[in-house]
Amino acid sequence: MKQEWTFDSISGYNAFNNHETLHPLISVLDYSKANPRYQSRMNFGIYCIVLKQVICGDLKYGRHFYDYQEGTLVFISPGQMVEVENNGELYQPLGHALAFHPDLIRGTSLANDLPKYNFFGYHSSEALHLSAHERQIVVDCFSKIQMELHQSIDKHSKKLITANIELFLNYCERFYDRQFITREHINHGILEKFESLLNTYFLSDKPQEIGLPSVAYCAHQLNLSVNYFGDLVKKETGKSAQEYIQNKIIDIAKNKVFEIDKTVNDIAYELGFKYPQHLSRLFKQKTGQTLKAFRIHH
Repeated sequence: MKQEWTFDSISGYNAFNNHETLHPLISVLDYSKANPRYQSRMNFGIYCIVLKQVICGDLKYGRHFYDYQEGTLVFISPGQMVEVENNGELYQPLGHALAFHPDLIRGTSLANDLPKYNFFGYHSSEALHLSAHERQIVVDCFSKIQMELHQSIDKHSKKLITANIELFLNYCERFYDRQFITREHINHGILEKFESLLNTYFLSDKPQEIGLPSVAYCAHQLNLSVNYFGDLVKKETGKSAQEYIQNKIIDIAKNKVFEIDKTVNDIAYELGFKYPQHLSRLFKQKTGQTLKAFRIHH
């Protein structure tokens, strides 16, 4: 039977992994110190970034499986659940982790900046795979934080610790940018599927049935998290996924406007707009013209 654990405190996660608590709100862990364990389900109330050094089975993250292998960085945020699926075999966890409680960063610039690190919301085949050089940088970042935890807590501690966490996360952003480039052929295929998805959507009855396609809908259809999908489209096209969808809507509207028997209301309805004025506003915003003016001048 799969065991289930909930980690709402650093001390609780430390105890689970046989670690002393040096600071009540943050810890750097070496999983080789943990006892061998079976497959489990873990609910997190803390942030945890895990660098695995062993393949211990498939990692299920919410309802999705990670593209998960040795040398993978896994980002977990409060409210998320992680499962290890390995046919019930006993395994020895290996690797390192940085775990910190949300209270650690309250009142710091990192608290405001943390939402920009979209990779905390990635899933499935979107994990970060490190080169040997990148892995060493991660280990070095963890070591600097660990060194600070062995100092006596003083008025500088919080500032130095959060600054090192931010440095680490900025490195992760760089590594993800590299991964987007090295997987460019895969990403290009996803863009082609995105384009095909939109074309098929607007040729169907779905606009009338469920309205305009959202970014979340498209990401789900492509089996990607909303965050990863949005970042991929932005890096590949320079536009947000929402802008990409809007541009597709404008292109289709430009074609439909020359169907003389159709009014602006008809076009808006066919595209999935609940209110025709919303299409008119978007068209004017994107082209500088009204639909009627576009029809006259073209």
